Amino acid sequence: MKLRLGVVLAAPLLFGQKPDNVLVVINQESPVSRSIGEYYVERRHLPLANICRLSLKSDEDVSRDDYDNQIARPIAAYLRRQKLQDRILYIVTTSGVPLRIKGNSGTMMAEAASVDSELTLLYSEMRGQAHSLPAGIRNPFFGKAAAVFRHPDFPIYLVTRLTGYDFADVKGIIDRALVARNRGNFVIDLKRFDNGPGNGWLRDAARALPKNRVILDDTGKVLSNQRDVIAYASWGSNDPDRKQREMGFQWLPGAIMTEYVSTNGRTFTRPPETWKIGSWEDTKTWFVGSPQTLTADYIHEGATGASGHVYEPFLQFTPRPDILLPAYYHGRNLAESYYLAIPALSWMNIVVGDPLCALGKP
Repeated sequence: MKLRLGVVLAAPLLFGQKPDNVLVVINQESPVSRSIGEYYVERRHLPLANICRLSLKSDEDVSRDDYDNQIARPIAAYLRRQKLQDRILYIVTTSGVPLRIKGNSGTMMAEAASVDSELTLLYSEMRGQAHSLPAGIRNPFFGKAAAVFRHPDFPIYLVTRLTGYDFADVKGIIDRALVARNRGNFVIDLKRFDNGPGNGWLRDAARALPKNRVILDDTGKVLSNQRDVIAYASWGSNDPDRKQREMGFQWLPGAIMTEYVSTNGRTFTRPPETWKIGSWEDTKTWFVGSPQTLTADYIHEGATGASGHVYEPFLQFTPRPDILLPAYYHGRNLAESYYLAIPALSWMNIVVGDPLCALGKP
């Protein structure tokens, strides 16, 4: 799928980008969750009615039953009680709210999902449209570049997460989002000797952006130590030429990233300083069950928004950079840019960042 420039420019991009449209979910049992939620509400001037407080264990994993009973149903009840069901467009979870829903049969694909991706369907569920498990559900907003995101046209919530290794990382996300501007470079790094769709989408992303704003590489070189980065797309640790954990980028306020990596959103627990990305063959290089890059490292380094996956998403269900980067460049906010590019819901994807963050028009 390719976006046409005229279609993107025709979109009424600023619809719904207001604090009134955001619900923040805080876990009262988690001090960092409370700190993040309260700081975000203060900085974005959210109405106090737009804070939903839960009380639950702050483990990253949650069972399907506990997700239903302790997360989804209480949020739905709060939205109904406050008469916010239709006004809320974006839900923001915070560190301390569980990250992953475990599959009941103990296997990755049996009813597993990210909490955030599952919450996107809460709007339709509140309208009596339950979905079946296990399966990814088609995202009705995927690729709709010319559409205004609003209810009931799109019966979903766009869910992002304010998280990082610690409160300082998340404070950085929030502060940088408030001063984002449309400047800097889109850094796009292909995997060499790969003629599949992943490299194709990266090339299409580069073609859809101004040439003087793109740094593109399709050799064995791994792009690192780049300056003035406003967006980054790559294969991450699935590029066999990449050996380093961190990129050494100088990220601009508002900068976002995405990569084709299966488990980069698996945890937001800080690894040891000595940990480096490794290989599936060498279990000594694994951290929280995987040797792959971590979304949290990009946030810690200075990115304002990021995508990730809690379990294997398969390439076709990762965010499409040919949709994400042009949408963000042309002024869509962070939440809408990512969800335009994510094909499936009730799946493995997470989006980290302030949903209202936007670069403004070019």
